[in-house]
Amino acid sequence: MDSLDMFRKLAEYNRKFNESVYEVCGRLSEEERRRDMKAFFGSIHATLNHILVADTIWIGRLNGRPVTITSLDQELHADFASLARARKLTDEDLEQTVANLRPEDIDGSITYKSIFANKESTSRRGRILMHVFNHQTHHRGQVTTLLSQLGHDVGVTDFIALVDPW
Repeated sequence: MDSLDMFRKLAEYNRKFNESVYEVCGRLSEEERRRDMKAFFGSIHATLNHILVADTIWIGRLNGRPVTITSLDQELHADFASLARARKLTDEDLEQTVANLRPEDIDGSITYKSIFANKESTSRRGRILMHVFNHQTHHRGQVTTLLSQLGHDVGVTDFIALVDPW
């Protein structure tokens, strides 16, 4: 398997895992989603929002779109229905972004401006994509733990179970 195939499978995994998480979160009350459970971003809603913030930033950079987000905890969507719709569209955008890549694009570099400092950085697309998928997995793991503490199970989350074998 080449790196492009790997990124395509990771994008598929990302979408399927998010569908499971959002389906379970959709059954929670607003109070449960927003309860401060002492996670890094506090609540389930805030953690889901943070994942969307980061994805929006990085997908925008990968596609040469301007980034208007100013903070990693900026609330993009106050209500869960809007957050869920934005998550679905962002997952589709990420899958399309990866599908449009050519093998030579993976090692190509992107220069972007940090949202924290007035400075530019340069990274390779493959490195950015690895960061995006790793970041999502890290914070989704936090969400699944919070859901478990509330008595909810998202089911199987293993990559090999959610994505067709290579």
